[in-house]
Amino acid sequence: MIYPQNFEQKTDFDKVRQLISEKCLSPLGKEKVSEMKFSPEFHQVTEWLNQTEEFVRILHGEDEFPSAYFFDVRYSLKRIRPEGTHLDERELFDLKRSLQTINDMVRFFRPAEGEEILYPSLTALAGDISVFPQLTGKIDTILDKFGHVKDNASPTLSQIRKELAVTMSGISRSLNSILRSAQAEGIVDKDVTPTMRDGRLMIPVVPAFKRKIKGIVHDESASGKTVFIEPEVVVEANNRIRELEGDERREIMRILTDFTNIVRPMVPEILQSYEFMAAIDFIRAKALFAGQINGIRPVVEDVQQIDWYHAVHPILFLSLQKQNKEVIPLDIILDEQKRILLISGPNAGGKSVCLKTVGLLQYMLQCGLLIPVYENSRVGIFSNIFIDIGDEQSIDNDLSTYSSHLINMKFFLRNCDEKTILLIDEFGSGTEPQIGGAIAQALLDRFNRKKSFGVITTHYQNLKHFAEDTPGIINGAMLYDRHLMQPLFKLAIGNPGSSFAVEIARKIGLPDDLIAAASSIVGSDYINMDKYLQDIVRDKRYWETKRQNIRQQEKRLEEITGRYETDLKIVDKQRKEIMREAKAEAERIISEANARIENTIRSIKEAQAEKEQTKLVRKALDDFKASVLSAEEADAKITRKMEKLKERQERKKKKQSSGESSTKVFNKEVIEVGDHVRLKGQQSAGTVMELDGKEAVVAFGIIKSTVKLDKLEKVSKGQIKKEMKKSTFISSQTTDDMREKKLNFKQELDVRGMRGDEALQAVTYFVDDAILVGVSPVRILHGTGSGILRQLIRDYLRTVPGVRHYHDEHVQFGGAGITVVELD
Repeated sequence: MIYPQNFEQKTDFDKVRQLISEKCLSPLGKEKVSEMKFSPEFHQVTEWLNQTEEFVRILHGEDEFPSAYFFDVRYSLKRIRPEGTHLDERELFDLKRSLQTINDMVRFFRPAEGEEILYPSLTALAGDISVFPQLTGKIDTILDKFGHVKDNASPTLSQIRKELAVTMSGISRSLNSILRSAQAEGIVDKDVTPTMRDGRLMIPVVPAFKRKIKGIVHDESASGKTVFIEPEVVVEANNRIRELEGDERREIMRILTDFTNIVRPMVPEILQSYEFMAAIDFIRAKALFAGQINGIRPVVEDVQQIDWYHAVHPILFLSLQKQNKEVIPLDIILDEQKRILLISGPNAGGKSVCLKTVGLLQYMLQCGLLIPVYENSRVGIFSNIFIDIGDEQSIDNDLSTYSSHLINMKFFLRNCDEKTILLIDEFGSGTEPQIGGAIAQALLDRFNRKKSFGVITTHYQNLKHFAEDTPGIINGAMLYDRHLMQPLFKLAIGNPGSSFAVEIARKIGLPDDLIAAASSIVGSDYINMDKYLQDIVRDKRYWETKRQNIRQQEKRLEEITGRYETDLKIVDKQRKEIMREAKAEAERIISEANARIENTIRSIKEAQAEKEQTKLVRKALDDFKASVLSAEEADAKITRKMEKLKERQERKKKKQSSGESSTKVFNKEVIEVGDHVRLKGQQSAGTVMELDGKEAVVAFGIIKSTVKLDKLEKVSKGQIKKEMKKSTFISSQTTDDMREKKLNFKQELDVRGMRGDEALQAVTYFVDDAILVGVSPVRILHGTGSGILRQLIRDYLRTVPGVRHYHDEHVQFGGAGITVVELD
């Protein structure tokens, strides 16, 4: 439980909740965020954390998670429960796409037979969720890719639409014929085209010539300068179109009603699948928030403890990040021996921030959120978090600040136990210091006897003394720089802190005689005590800095020692390898020498000791002996190899320590690890990963290959950049065409008077060109009329990935007759 319910700390958590909610893809996930609550159950908390941590891995993985269509159609599904109701086209289209997303998510988590389960907690969540491939397949037979009912959704609809097309075509031909005649007679301007008014095709005419065309005058423009005439030859055809459109609507309603009758019995099961979608949306948002605040899953144990390293208040972190500032992290430990931490120190030194950080992070963790701490941190589980922060003074209830604090303390005293953590700010303040300090000490003693945990801030000296002498309670101080007279916002556990009241008063500029008078009032004991605390803090900081420096030096020494040991092992291994090769070479030479000697003896014998022949044979043997290295020369050769190897190791160390790899002189003849190479006669370059004798392991992109060195040639970075530039070269002709297209592009398209299919085609080309040349926003003039053309165009725009938003033009510039489209 959290007490009180409207505590100040909850304001920070409300900000956290809002940040997570903003990352949800649908109202489904946002509802889950609003329902997010604190749990004291270890297994529940660990399950929540596992789910969030697994989704963090998904976000950083190579496989793309299906999150395209998170639509909330629960209202529509609940609405169709009564017989005779049906889903409309938009609801059916959203149902189809969201069910497909659920199907893709379940397939993502469920591994194929024999494959490893990568996300066990999320896989368990998707365990028995139903998917509806047959239902989505049936919707595909009804709707096209834009979410409109297909012509072939039923034979009757197909026939109606064919007749509609034929009739519309006939009307168009008749109108165009009449229009051409009228244009020839000068009744109508040359650029006038037939237009749609109230669902009927008409000809716009100047009022003075309205008697020249036989027909019905249906409407006139707002300015009165144009009248719209329906020629009598197309009146009957227009009436037929109205009839066919009515037939079309009724047939579409019948098709949707029949399909809804199929869906209705499956609604409870479908709603269960949407609960799964809501949970995934919520977990995904938590994972994104963890990335924003550098949150991780620390070690969580079913005990009461706080053992945090580099803990950060997430709201403060995000706020300072916007100002390009860094937050100072918090290190804090509470365990069975030191359960209650009493923090003292100067005002504005960070005591309250420290306390709020503990409360917020513990609360976040037990809501299943990853928290910003180091990985070696350990976290426990508490059943209760009791918080008393801020001024709770109430005029309505006639409660003073101190009275409200005491009411909270009364509740804490009755309900705290060994699984409770208390967070109390300015403990005992608000009343006369002597009695306030005494009551605070008595409360602190009772909290300690109940073995509760806590973080408590105070300025009272008696509480600091009590903490020093009482097992289970430990002092802590917020550090302060006496020379710069500014807080360091660092917590040091082990000693109490000084309030630095005298120093702060002197810095502000109070008169010295006033400060001296105040010091005499409190007495030398108090002043000396405060100075001793300051000295302790100063000495602690000094020795802490020394210890940190020693640790760093020891760590560096360990690294150097380890590196040298590794290098020595490598050298020893290579020395043994050289010796082995040298020994094998010597054995081969001895064997060859023996064979030569035997051949020489045989040749002398066969020549029967002829002088000339003997001389020739001996000369050949002498030549062989001269070509054989002596033992001393072999030793010298091994020594030289060892020296070269040592030099190479030294160069490698210097390169690693000084980062000179980028400034070394380019030598085309020598190939080393890290060089850029390519196969002779090829263009693709790779990087040398390893060298093994006369072969090299080369990474070409993500592919590694072993290649002989004589088949490789070394290339410089300049060559690679030059060739990449050539490979991505765009012709000047293409650039000129694009520039010309952008200059001539008009940001407005007029489709008034076009048929639906013609208008959609024109809008498609227009939007594609706008995206291509990068122009936004653009305007589409479709007129008001019956709104059919406007709806067709907006249904199409809703499906275009590059369209960010669209809306009516301002009423002053055309209102609903014009759609303004904003592109990404």
